[in-house]
Amino acid sequence: MKDLLKKLANAPGVSGFEKNVRNLIIEELTDYVDDIEVDNLGNLIIRKNGTSNSKKVMLAAHMDEVGLMVRYIDKKGFIKFSKIGGINDQTLLNQNIYVHTTTRKISGVIGSKPPHLMKEEERKKVVKHDDMFIDIGVSNKEEAEKIVNIGDPITIKQEFSQLQNNMFTGKSLDDRVGCCIIIEVMKRVESNATIYGVGTVQEEVGLKGARTSAFKINPDMAIALDVGISGDHPGIKEGEAPASAGKGPIIILTDASGDGIITHPKIKELLISTAESEKIPYQLAVTEGGTTDATAIHLTREGIPSGVLSPAVRYMHSPVEVVNLEDIENTVKLIVAALKIV
Repeated sequence: MKDLLKKLANAPGVSGFEKNVRNLIIEELTDYVDDIEVDNLGNLIIRKNGTSNSKKVMLAAHMDEVGLMVRYIDKKGFIKFSKIGGINDQTLLNQNIYVHTTTRKISGVIGSKPPHLMKEEERKKVVKHDDMFIDIGVSNKEEAEKIVNIGDPITIKQEFSQLQNNMFTGKSLDDRVGCCIIIEVMKRVESNATIYGVGTVQEEVGLKGARTSAFKINPDMAIALDVGISGDHPGIKEGEAPASAGKGPIIILTDASGDGIITHPKIKELLISTAESEKIPYQLAVTEGGTTDATAIHLTREGIPSGVLSPAVRYMHSPVEVVNLEDIENTVKLIVAALKIV
């Protein structure tokens, strides 16, 4: 599973540009499922048939990652950029990046005014992304425009790697972790239900792919496989985010203080009872910020009973997200076991 997660995490896939991730998933699952389809918006819909007239279960993980986009090229060839998705400006300064053109990736760096030229009050302020720029090493606008175009997506240059104690770090673990889980579940699952594994697009910019794919499938129930906040590091007060990496998947009971999803009682009972009967460690969470594809899915058509299952991830929406591989494996085990009794 480590090698699979590495491939997924290293692949570029800013919202609206998920093709590389989609192709990796297709490659992994072609020999394990009954049907693979890409819909009009770019969602990947994978089906594994159950018995005739069986329930339909949708598993959703978003393929996109937060990133940047080329917005403007000045006369000296420096690139101004927009943020795609929720990114803290502090994580961007002085990063190595790739601009992804239609034919290749171009290396660059995010620069800003050096501290030597800053006034005292400037040094105390966070540099805003509007005051940053990308340097790709060209001399003028004309040279830059031969290489990159307005609208090209940009990712932080960060390779997946291993830390200590089964911990791994990389960009876009939100939500390539979920994509990895779907792949493993679709390979292992045995169920009377028909299982739809869906790689959704544009989650980070409005849960867009979840809404359209759920409308198409119209499942009897759905589980979003995303990542949850791990609050086991400095900077987070006890009680703000009590889940920890390495202690099992998080069963989200409510997110965004209820403005997102309030997990359906049937889904809650299914996940908790399965985890306890299978002796799989799990955590419960009520969160006040952030939401997932389940928010869009559960309000589709006449309403779809939905829930969220999430491995805990540190430093979310940064290039150095951290996850425990055992949490991913336990999430797979829990979903596979739950689908046996649906």
